[in-house]
Amino acid sequence: MNPALDHIFDEIRCVWRYRWTALAVASFIAVVGWVVVFALPDRYEAYAHVFVDTRTALRPALQGLTVDQNVDAQINYVRQSLLAGPQLLQLAKDTGILPASVTDERQRDAIQNAFANRIALTVSNAGSQGDERSVAGTIYNFEYLDSNRTRALHVIDILVNNFVERTLGGKRESSENAQKFLETQIKDYEQRLASAEDRLAAFKKKNVGLMPSEQGGYFMQLQNEVDAEKKSETALSIAMSRRDELSKQLHGDAAVSAASPSGTVIGPTGVASGGGDTMSRIQEAQARLDELLLKYTDRHPDVIAARATLDELKKRRLTEVESLRRGDASAVASSGAGNNPVYQSIQLELNKQDVEIAALKRELAQHQGTVAELRQRLNSAPQVEAEYQALNRDYDVNKAEYSALLENYQKARLGEKADNAGSVRFEVVTPPTAPYTAVWPRRTLSLVAILLAALAAGAGSAYGLHVLRPIVSSARSIAALTDIPVLGAVAMAFPTRHRHQSRTRMWRFALAASALAIVFVVVLSLNWFGVRLSLPSTTTAMAAT
Repeated sequence: MNPALDHIFDEIRCVWRYRWTALAVASFIAVVGWVVVFALPDRYEAYAHVFVDTRTALRPALQGLTVDQNVDAQINYVRQSLLAGPQLLQLAKDTGILPASVTDERQRDAIQNAFANRIALTVSNAGSQGDERSVAGTIYNFEYLDSNRTRALHVIDILVNNFVERTLGGKRESSENAQKFLETQIKDYEQRLASAEDRLAAFKKKNVGLMPSEQGGYFMQLQNEVDAEKKSETALSIAMSRRDELSKQLHGDAAVSAASPSGTVIGPTGVASGGGDTMSRIQEAQARLDELLLKYTDRHPDVIAARATLDELKKRRLTEVESLRRGDASAVASSGAGNNPVYQSIQLELNKQDVEIAALKRELAQHQGTVAELRQRLNSAPQVEAEYQALNRDYDVNKAEYSALLENYQKARLGEKADNAGSVRFEVVTPPTAPYTAVWPRRTLSLVAILLAALAAGAGSAYGLHVLRPIVSSARSIAALTDIPVLGAVAMAFPTRHRHQSRTRMWRFALAASALAIVFVVVLSLNWFGVRLSLPSTTTAMAAT
């Protein structure tokens, strides 16, 4: 036979000596455990599910038109406040969990903590997994365990009502407080804005003519006028240079030559043919002289007279040319230069330049006067401008704050109307519900587990006694302990009587074990019929906690 199995059988035979002790220990533990299980109060689970939709169809339509409140943060705050602090204490008092007779602070805290531990408030997303629309709403799950089913339902009902009402009431109260604060601030800034307007109007009346214009402040105006003055001086200088150049051209050789008739040029001696009154007479005298030379000699009196007339006309022509170069107006008419297009165009440009120079001189004088006037205000204008800018800045700040407050006030009022219209939707998916069957303790499972644990404890106690008081139960054990071969073993002197006694003891033990089994069956039957044990109030409270 296998030595390991032989050893196991030997140990079992040795432990079997303490079977009554094991049965007594198992029976005691089982009975005590069953009594405790029957004494434990039933706990009923009440629950409710509330669906919260913070993104209704109304919210996108009001995006940017109302003050965006963090509804999720408000809900989380309410959810946490329900399970802590004075609200939980008040709930325990209202539902009878905390009797008014309890005055000890430690006992009150213990009851309150135990009450809070039996409440569970979890959050889950609505919709199925993988659905993008599942985040559009949130489901809040309320659960509570209590030995009284009616009280459990009452607690869940109060929790759900407080959750919905305090969330909406908190939003409403927050909106009302915001509106009151904004109204106060609007009135304050209204007075500030009116005061700033009055100060600005009085300052403008007092400093007429010294206020900054649309072109800028004092220094910018002064700089602009100085730049304009320099620009006018430059333009005047250019115009005068152009006029001098035109005057030179008008009185120069080119213009004088152009003043002669077409096809004639005044030579180095100043003699020209054709053009003007003097030139016409010179041509006529020259023609007469040529005609006389055909008839007479140079010494003929008529030829001499004609030649003298021609020389005199030529001298007059030279005098007119010199007068033209000097700009003599009478020479222009006598020489006929005023009828020449070239001379006329130069004269016209010169006249235009004279007009432009006169206009530029007036403009320059105007800018110089403005610059002088501005320089006279050098000490007073910057101070006035600084005060004006300070008043304007104060007015702009008050106006901006007033406008912002007014806009936020309108948003707050619209947000309150949106809340009343249902911008956040609460829906009780599952109203407070509690099954009639207790969820704790699971007595059938507990009774079986206690029986198995009692049997294991009994077997363990028997084995412990065997370890404390070991014996040798067979010849194989003696041989194993002494390493000496066993040659033989002496049998019982009265084997029949010994077998009879062994069967008797076995039947007694079987009856005792059957009694324990019968008690277990009875216990299961009592549990099936709902039999419970009532313990003192202190023990019950400790068990419930």
